[in-house]
Amino acid sequence: MSNMMRDSQIMAQTKDENLGYMSDMALELAQMAEDSGLATLAYLFRMAALEASTANSEFVEPDSLPQQMTSH
Repeated sequence: MSNMMRDSQIMAQTKDENLGYMSDMALELAQMAEDSGLATLAYLFRMAALEASTANSEFVEPDSLPQQMTSH
């Protein structure tokens, strides 16, 4: 049973690392698009970065949402 728990933790950590990498890459692509004058594409990459960074978040109560959103 402990092997299953360990494997589960490793998979969760890998997923978190992959989502972090995807978010960072999307932000870099957004910056490159903005530097090239492609504002719409930059916006889409920023939305992809936001999606990746919040993909593993737990359910958030509506009252706490504004505090979480102000971090960007």
